[in-house]
Amino acid sequence: MPDDVTAPAPIRVLLVDDQQLVRTGFRMILSVSDDVEVVGEAGNGVDAVEQVARLAPDVVLMDVQMPGMDGIEATRQVARTTRVVILTTFDRDDYLFDALDAGASGFLLKNAGPEMLVEAVHAVARGHALLSPEVTTRVIAQMARPAGSVPASSARGRPTGPAGAELTERETEVLVQMAYGLSNAEIAAELVVGEATVKTHVSNILTKLGLRDRVQAVAWAYRSGLLR
Repeated sequence: MPDDVTAPAPIRVLLVDDQQLVRTGFRMILSVSDDVEVVGEAGNGVDAVEQVARLAPDVVLMDVQMPGMDGIEATRQVARTTRVVILTTFDRDDYLFDALDAGASGFLLKNAGPEMLVEAVHAVARGHALLSPEVTTRVIAQMARPAGSVPASSARGRPTGPAGAELTERETEVLVQMAYGLSNAEIAAELVVGEATVKTHVSNILTKLGLRDRVQAVAWAYRSGLLR
């Protein structure tokens, strides 16, 4: 192996929480991942906005309830320049939808396991969206409400995007599994294919349907009548 191969730059993470103990715990969890670097900490939204401007992190792990500026407003101010994962103790719909409206790329409850936290950092750094399984169903229900939705029983044929690009049979199967909240690894196991193949299908689905991320894809599946 050549000695001059340059390793990929680590994912730069900013921790934002008003509790020092929580920030320390997150730092310890992320320290086990060689490709993740915690570059700073903040105890409130105002400090978070300032540190994002100064440090330019790739991902911000953001608490909601903090003194002064809360995590929702801070997310609204920084989401254009960095990706934000909301981490909160409170399983409340208003936090969830306010965070997504503010531009958050992920939403996790603090009781999620360490593996989920690391996965969230990697996922949003790659441009994907990630939600706790506990909240996925509520996001689907909220986003699938617009008037004029097509009933599931009336769906016909394969889904097509705004430019008329038709999903393949396999892509349709993957979209259905996504709508049920399965991860790429779980979809791969369900369909007996490689995870890399699933990732390719997901990318093709988003491109053909003109969607930004998995959350939009799930809502699209329900609104289009692909499934109830």
